[in-house]
Order: sequence, then structure tokens, then C-alpha cells
Amino acid sequence: MSDIELTFTRRFSMGHRLIAGASERCAIPHGHNEFVTVRLRATQPRLLDGRQNMVVPFAQAKQRWHDFIDTSLDHALQLSESDPLLGWFRSHEPLRAERIVVTPGDPTTELMAALMLAKLRAILRDEGELLQCDNIELQETPTNTVRLTGDPMDYIPIVGRSGVECWWHRPDLSIAD
Repeated sequence: MSDIELTFTRRFSMGHRLIAGASERCAIPHGHNEFVTVRLRATQPRLLDGRQNMVVPFAQAKQRWHDFIDTSLDHALQLSESDPLLGWFRSHEPLRAERIVVTPGDPTTELMAALMLAKLRAILRDEGELLQCDNIELQETPTNTVRLTGDPMDYIPIVGRSGVECWWHRPDLSIAD
């Protein structure tokens, strides 16, 4: 069986630091201009109708995902839930702390790909599951890309330390719990 895929790429800038076993260079806050590419396909393929001839209009297919990237991830800081900088921001600059993506462990490209795929799947479920996404590519640098295929739940927790469903399972703009 053949599939029609809708492929969308979005660029965003981010900052992060890795403190658990990473190189010293990565332990200092730094940033990247990243590209995220998703491939969506219809959950129930059908003949193009001879009029509109679209699986789902592009604007509809990408709107909420791009809103999440642009509003929540672009120019945000990614920190582990155990990073002392997170506590500092929450105590001293609580408004800026709202722009911190809080992750279970270091915010590596691999982890972020899994969290982003889970978030996209939550959005697609909320939109009635007309489309599905089976993989995501996250390009950290022109020479480093992570491609995650399959179920992101193989890599990430369902609930956080608080016992509440994590932000990556909610179809909203949240990036922290």
C-alpha cells in the first residue's frame, strides 16, 4: 500500500545545558538553531476527491504543531528537572522560568525528539486522529541529526515526579509541569 506523506520542517532557536556525564563544553549553557521535520500521513487513506484533492489542507495539518514550536520552544531554555539552574530561575526570575522546557534528565537531542513526537501525537489525537506521525527528525547542527521512528513512550515516562501526566502528553502549549 502506498502513502501520501505531508512533510513539514520548522526552525527554532534554543538554549540548553547537559550536566549528567556530558562533555564540559555541554555543561555550560549554550544554544543551537535546530530544525524539526515531521512526516504526517492519513490514518485512513482514501481516494483524492477530484475537487479539493488533499488529505488534509496544509494549514490545518500544521497549525497547532507550528504554534507549539513558535510559541513554546523557540528561544526557550531546555533544562533537566534536576538542574540547579531551574531552581534558581524559579526563585529569582519566575517569569523567565515559564520559558524553560523542563525535561526528565538532560535535554539531549535524543530526548527532545522523543518529547516532541509525544507532544505532536497528543495534538493529533486531540484533532481527531485524521493524521498520524511515525517519525520525527531533529537536527541539532548541520552535522548532527536524530531521527526517532516508532513509539516515543519506549524512551520517556508517562507521569512525572509529581505523579501528574507530563506536559508532553498534553495537546497544549505547555513545556513544564
